[in-house]
Amino acid sequence: MYELGVVHRTITRASHTDVEALAPFGVSTVHEAMGRTGLMRPRLRPVYPGARMCGPAVTVLLQPGDNWMLHVAAEQVRPGDVLVAACTTDNEDGFFGELLATSMRARGCAGLVIDGGCRDVAELEAMDFPVFSRAVSAKGTVKATLGSVNVPVVCAGAPVRPGDVVLADADGVVVVPAGRAAEVAGAAARREAAEEEKRKRFAAGELGLDLYGMREPLRAAGLRYTD
Repeated sequence: MYELGVVHRTITRASHTDVEALAPFGVSTVHEAMGRTGLMRPRLRPVYPGARMCGPAVTVLLQPGDNWMLHVAAEQVRPGDVLVAACTTDNEDGFFGELLATSMRARGCAGLVIDGGCRDVAELEAMDFPVFSRAVSAKGTVKATLGSVNVPVVCAGAPVRPGDVVLADADGVVVVPAGRAAEVAGAAARREAAEEEKRKRFAAGELGLDLYGMREPLRAAGLRYTD
């Protein structure tokens, strides 16, 4: 069960060094480097092209059709933080728009990931305030029911604890537990170096059949060629 009506003001964020080490990598690379874990469901999409972010999570638990806790969360944001908002039940109302983004930007917020709706997309793009949302909806919300801030949440299928590192780009959103951030950054760097070598070999005309040693396993599995 979710903890309701509470704001945890003290959280342990991943270190700035670890966040900076993860920031250059893409979501796909980090997901693979972490053992193919941590992805949020692909229903979360950037609301404008080119949006991306990386930072420690300030988590928000919303009630359906109610954005009260986003205003509460603004006070807890430190520069570089990413807001991660989940809802107690499925809801696609427009919880977030240009005015809240202006408030969050003033606090140094790096962006928002929300398993719900947002609006004012043109204004968000003009501000270059990254938002990854479940939907775009002009439908407004109220401020009437308590949720929580900085509690563990499940956002689009992924568990997120306050202070975890959240990366988002055109491929989706991935969550790296704060305690694994340095390890995953190292694994991502090694994976990217290996991919660069493969890229050169592919560009030279080598086939994946040979680079990955697939021919014998395919033969053993029964693949036949006919002319």
